[in-house]
Amino acid sequence: MDFTEYTKFLIGLIAVVNPIGAIPIFLAMTSDLPRQERYKIAHITVISVATILLISLFFGETILDFFGISINSFRVGGGILILLMAISMMHTKGERQVRTKEENYDAEQNDSIAVVPLAMPLLAGPGAISAVIIEAHRSDTVAHYGYLAIAIMLLAMLIWIVFRLTPWLSQRIDQLGINIITRIMGLLLAAIAIEFIANGLKGLFPALA
Repeated sequence: MDFTEYTKFLIGLIAVVNPIGAIPIFLAMTSDLPRQERYKIAHITVISVATILLISLFFGETILDFFGISINSFRVGGGILILLMAISMMHTKGERQVRTKEENYDAEQNDSIAVVPLAMPLLAGPGAISAVIIEAHRSDTVAHYGYLAIAIMLLAMLIWIVFRLTPWLSQRIDQLGINIITRIMGLLLAAIAIEFIANGLKGLFPALA
């Protein structure tokens, strides 16, 4: 695999995770919190996302073997899942489930929302996990896993930057802008999902190749 493939993986992972699309729910769930508490939630979310995806990278295939699932079956299943996510993104109206203002926040609750639902399933959901496991299977070299780990860390850094800039971004990007970005990401994601499905079907049915 050349450098272009890893760049493509990073772009695809960004499209799956869609940090910009997470801005509305992050704002809604942290709007009544002080700045330091909001930054703390952002840090915990980023660490959780990176941890979930790195575990998927290094142990995802082992988990598949344990359950007797072939990588080609996982490619097709993961590709369908990612395609459904892409279709949902392209039809989004920007409506997300949020907490009511009547709910009280404390330190423990804040840490909880950083992991669920912000880190998982909003960001590191099944689509992202599927993408990481499928990409990891393409080679078994140390360099390959190292590059994928770097891509995941770059993604985590991007999420951290987006969440840190959320107050500034919210003043300059309205809901319409977020919806447009989300739909563009959905279109890119749909193309990647079709490629996953096609490769999986070729592996399951060699005659198709």
